[in-house]
Formats: sequence, structure tokens, C-alpha cells
Amino acid sequence: MSDPLDGVPAEALDRALAESAAEWALPDYYRDCVRPLLRMPVSQWPRCCNGGCEPCSETLRAVAAATLARLGRSVVEQGEHG
Repeated sequence: MSDPLDGVPAEALDRALAESAAEWALPDYYRDCVRPLLRMPVSQWPRCCNGGCEPCSETLRAVAAATLARLGRSVVEQGEHG
């Protein structure tokens, strides 16, 4: 299984995540909800349930995708993951 964050320094990850969270208006205290998504196939990312959750899963997905893009990494598809 390849890790999409292999070789990414922790500082670079933190900066990319902070910038992406700010772009999507995701409060700082929800950033740790995004971190696991960065290593998961997109097919396993949560989807919006239309239940008014805070934060909405779609926001978490958007922040994760933006973070990976800032790092020059691709979102992992199911077939690539394992």
C-alpha cells in the first residue's frame, strides 16, 4: 500500500492543511478530522448525510482534497490503495 504522504515533511503537511482549512472556513479544532482522510482512498471518505452535521463531511472532503493538491499529491483511488 502506498502512502500518499510519503516524504512529506510534517511542517509542509501542517502548512498545507492550515491553508486548506482556512480556504474552506474549517475551524482549527476540526483539522484532526481531516488528517486520516489524507491516507485513505476517496471511496472511504465520509459523505454528507444531510443531517446538518458540523462540520459537514463534504467540507472535510474538500479540505482533504485541497491539502493533497497543495502538496502535489493525488487523492488515492481504491485500486491504488492496496
